Amino acid sequence: MESNTHSVLSLTELFFLLISENKRPCLKFSELSIKDSLRDLFNPKMQMILIMYTRNNLNCAEPLFEQDNSLNVNFNTSKKTIWLIHGYRPLGSVPSWLQNFLKVLLNQDDMNIVVVDWNQGATTFIYNRAVKNARKVAVSLSECIQRLLKHGASLDNFHFIGMSLGAHVSGFVGKIFQGQLGRITGLDPAGPKFSGKPSNDRLDYTDAKFVDVIHSDIDGFGIKEPLGHIDFYPNGGKKQAGCPNSIFSGIKFIKCDHQRAVHLFVAALETNCNFISIPCHSYKDYRTGSCVDCDDFKKKSCPMLGYQAELWKDVLKERKKRSLNTTVFLDTTGTNPFCTYYFVLSIVVLDNTTKDGIITFRLLNQLGRVEEPRLYENNKSLYKAQEVKILAQFFNDVVNISSIGLTYQSSHQHCSTCQYRIQRLMLKSLTYPERPPLCRYDFVLKESEEVFLNPCTCKPEEI
Repeated sequence: MESNTHSVLSLTELFFLLISENKRPCLKFSELSIKDSLRDLFNPKMQMILIMYTRNNLNCAEPLFEQDNSLNVNFNTSKKTIWLIHGYRPLGSVPSWLQNFLKVLLNQDDMNIVVVDWNQGATTFIYNRAVKNARKVAVSLSECIQRLLKHGASLDNFHFIGMSLGAHVSGFVGKIFQGQLGRITGLDPAGPKFSGKPSNDRLDYTDAKFVDVIHSDIDGFGIKEPLGHIDFYPNGGKKQAGCPNSIFSGIKFIKCDHQRAVHLFVAALETNCNFISIPCHSYKDYRTGSCVDCDDFKKKSCPMLGYQAELWKDVLKERKKRSLNTTVFLDTTGTNPFCTYYFVLSIVVLDNTTKDGIITFRLLNQLGRVEEPRLYENNKSLYKAQEVKILAQFFNDVVNISSIGLTYQSSHQHCSTCQYRIQRLMLKSLTYPERPPLCRYDFVLKESEEVFLNPCTCKPEEI
């Protein structure tokens, strides 16, 4: 009897022993400090660690390759793989945005995520040293990728997301594989040591089959020139809304604009807001109403910043073949989720009595609440049957529009008796293009007098 009890206990002990052997500690991002930057001055070191996350190990990172160099069993070669690459880190801390970024990405898709931890190499007071290390990281990464390809992985399934210096690391990897990576997203690619450089020395649209770039600090740590198939410039690419304007705000003043590219990319995934962006030659032209729609994209709506930008890949690549840069602009709010809502109001004049002037409008929802927009509009010259388009941005989404308040103000001498015949008004949501546009036909505007119009769904032939 005793011997049986003894044998049962032994089996139990063996069972728990096996479990404890299989349960290894979670892999963690290298947490360094300013002391490591000081040590680097005299004893520079370079190390790259590949940290893997999947839905099977979301809360406990594992190495991409085991100690015996075999591939981690949780890595699925048939699924998409996102490579997250940080940038220059003089203070050595873990990127504050990393954990939420991982969670949001894995919530979006069942994929592999590999965090490229090169903190030992990016943590230095000598920025030039970090720049040189970026090339070394790319070479080391390419060797690991070659091993993955032998296991059946595909370059086409690889999406590199690089922050700052990490964007150029992504580009260098892309060059090694002759542009065959599926996608590279550059989140405010670093400007110092890269601005004005030839394409071989920085991220370039030829580095992957699709390259999208978000510029958020072009007058600071970021790069100004367009690099991708599409380049997004939120708030003109500098002076991000909500970021401090004073150096007395400390480290936030230094990095807020630069990091906004990351937070916008994450917000586009976390919320149901479409960060639509308007193609335009410059931010100045965009702000003065010179660019108000996305007709160049035909049936495609305005390009969206973030993960969904790939939906425009084909039309953007076609534009690039014609040597057309696609620079797009949007304005955001200053707090997460940074979302605003764009509408276009188009007006067709019935006769030639309308002179130069300014058209303003506002929207009323079914509850009677008035929503005032920011209008991107210069003085418009209205001629017979000419269509004039006005871009408007709202801070709240207006879903159930009961009426449109419209006012016309002539630029010339005031005329209290003047009336202007409008053939058609159309209001269209750019943020949610699937919503049917609203129209109103054949009405009269009196100068300087607001008229409230109850719109209806537009005629099918006009949509």
